Amino acid sequence: MDRMANTSDTSTTETATPATSASEETIRDTNRSTTPGSEGFKSFIGSGWAAREETLPPAREQAAFAAERRAKVSAAFTGQRLIVPAGDMKQRANDTDYPFRAHSAFAHLTGWGSDSEPGAVLVFEPTTGGHETTVYFRERAGRDSEEFYANAAIGEFWIGARPSLAHVAADLAIATRGLEEFDHVVDAVDTATLVLREADASVTERIDHARIRFAAEQALSTNASDAPFSLEIGGSHEPDAELARVLSELRLVKDEYELAEMRAAIDATQRGFTEVLEELPRITAEVRGERVIEGVFATRARLDGNDVGYGSIAAAGPHATVLHWTRNDGPVVPGDLVLLDAGVEMDSYYTADITRTFPVNGTFSAVQRQVYEAVLEAADAAFAVVKPGAVFREVHAAAMQVIARKTAEWGFLPVSAEESLEPDNQFHRRYMVHGTSHHLGLDVHDCAQARREMYMDGVLEPGMVFTIEPGLYFQPDDLTVPAEFRGIGVRIEDDIVVTSSGAENLSAGIPRTADEVEAWVRGAS
Repeated sequence: MDRMANTSDTSTTETATPATSASEETIRDTNRSTTPGSEGFKSFIGSGWAAREETLPPAREQAAFAAERRAKVSAAFTGQRLIVPAGDMKQRANDTDYPFRAHSAFAHLTGWGSDSEPGAVLVFEPTTGGHETTVYFRERAGRDSEEFYANAAIGEFWIGARPSLAHVAADLAIATRGLEEFDHVVDAVDTATLVLREADASVTERIDHARIRFAAEQALSTNASDAPFSLEIGGSHEPDAELARVLSELRLVKDEYELAEMRAAIDATQRGFTEVLEELPRITAEVRGERVIEGVFATRARLDGNDVGYGSIAAAGPHATVLHWTRNDGPVVPGDLVLLDAGVEMDSYYTADITRTFPVNGTFSAVQRQVYEAVLEAADAAFAVVKPGAVFREVHAAAMQVIARKTAEWGFLPVSAEESLEPDNQFHRRYMVHGTSHHLGLDVHDCAQARREMYMDGVLEPGMVFTIEPGLYFQPDDLTVPAEFRGIGVRIEDDIVVTSSGAENLSAGIPRTADEVEAWVRGAS
């Protein structure tokens, strides 16, 4: 049954009683509602249900790790109220929404992943001993309420059972309260209160107004000419940025649970890649074979995890030279290469990010192999420098040494490799304009709000996870390279963890060398 037929949810035409969305009271498509509004119907649909018996679950595995993370945040913001929203549903079209995904910082601090509730908010309330932490969310409605049957956004008739406060408290090992009680938190907001601004615009706006109101009241009570607090609604607030930075940097080093989830995501991704190869006969038979690749991989992602971790890149032939080719609407032709950049996101939200480039017919041409082996050499050179104490940017620098040398040897550069590597030149970057590495975890580009000195100029520590993904991309109309190179794009991307003695390639089990890739394709298809 499609959404066009489901629109009896939003209100009752007879009584014009609005239903609520997950975050605000709105009426969507009231003109099409057919939900009965008679008292007799309400009485009938609200009765005759079996009693619910709830057995509380033990705390999930990640609950203890999340508690440790919250303790670190508490220590960094002594005496300050902190508000970390999960975010809410995002509209896709009219009365349809995108699948909900909680903000990564909220998931990291609660352990609540794909089963989290839209509109939830984590609050750190300052106490003499640190902070009390509470998750506020909209508890399930009783079956005698109109919400139960008349609200397609949150009603159980529409989206299934929602958890109780007691269930979530036991599951996450954290205190819970109903979302309506969050009003009391807002009433208590002062200028020291911080909010993760990007997570939920409506929550951020409420906190902004509350802080301004508090500052104004303080100014009046002290007869001050102006308040010692400045914030433009909808703008930025530097102390809030500090909260975002701390929460981002907290994820730079992964704990035991996180590493296990990332290994599971990589294993699932490997299965997805192999299943794509098994479908090559069907893929090459379709006019939009790239779409088949995308769909096959997405099926594995939904079977083994929550979803894909990002929009899959299924780029065949010259599309492989487009770095973020996500249209995936082209043919897959024997003799061409396919660049598949995809990752499975687990229910915990931890994601893999893997790229393999393979020949559709199972055999690299001489030029394709030449380019492929150059990229592999760059990847291996980058991996060789990874160890505790190294600086993150050195990983990229090692890969660029190889890319510059190879493109110079092939006669593509106007200068030598050494000259090209000088900061004022960088001619080799024409063929690889992206960076070699980024941190990986809950977000495919994880820890993005960390300071540069902690990220690009950061010192590597055991438990850090990041990609190594050099590539070479020769556009179809690039006259600086011979015709036989044009339209070839190759990227090899692996997920790396820093260990106490060096590094481990978590995705090394996915074929990487040219010979291994050829055998992989031939054996699967």
